[in-house]
Amino acid sequence: MRKISLYLFIVASLGEILSQMIGLQYLHQVCKPLIMVTLGIYYLCHTEYRSTVVWLAIFFSLAGDVLLMFEVEHPKFFMLGLAAFLIAHIFYILAYRQHQDEFQENSLQGVQKIRFSFPIVLAGTGLIVVLYPFLGSLKIPVVLYALILILMVLNSVFRYGRTSNVSFWLVFVGSIFFMFSDSVLAINKFLKPVTAAGFWIMGTYILAQFLIIKGLVKHVSNGK
Repeated sequence: MRKISLYLFIVASLGEILSQMIGLQYLHQVCKPLIMVTLGIYYLCHTEYRSTVVWLAIFFSLAGDVLLMFEVEHPKFFMLGLAAFLIAHIFYILAYRQHQDEFQENSLQGVQKIRFSFPIVLAGTGLIVVLYPFLGSLKIPVVLYALILILMVLNSVFRYGRTSNVSFWLVFVGSIFFMFSDSVLAINKFLKPVTAAGFWIMGTYILAQFLIIKGLVKHVSNGK
C-alpha cells in the first residue's frame, strides 16, 4: 500500500501539471483536489505516529486548493483560499516544532539564527514591499499571509541540529519551494503575468507539500 499511495500521488500531480500546461479544465478539476488527498494517504501509510497538526495542515491545504479553483467565479473564493492556506501554514509551524528534538546542543544559537534567517526575511519582506502598492483592498490579508509564510520557513530553519539531516533538509527545501510557489502566484496575480505561471506555481507547490510531509515522516521513522 505504501508504493500504491506514492503512485496515486504521482498520478494526481502529473495530471494537474499536465492540465496547467495544455489547459484541460476537466483534468484540473479532478486532479487538483486529489493532490492533498493522495498525499494524506501517503502520510497514513508511511508512519504509525500520525500527528493531528499534520493532518490539519493537510486538510486546510486541501481546502485552500479547492477554494482557489473557484476564484474566477467569485473574488471571495481567493480570500477564503488565502485564509485556508494561512491556517495550514500555522499548523505546519506547529508540526515543525513538534517534529524536532528537545536537546539544543547542535541547534542554531543567537547570531547563527539571525544569519540564517536574514536571507529568508529579506526575500519575503522584499516581495511585500514590491507588491504592496498593487494589493488594493487586499493589503492587510496578503501582508498577514506573507508574514505567516515567512515564519513557517523560519521554523523549518530552526529545526537545524534538532532532527536528522534528511528530515531537516526535506522540510527546509519543501518550505522554500512553498514560498517560491506563493511568490510566483502573488506576482502573477498582482504585479504582472508570469510565463507558464500555472506550471511553476503548481509544480513547486506539489514538490513543497511532498517534501514537507516526507521530511516530517523521516523525523519519526529515524526515531527522533
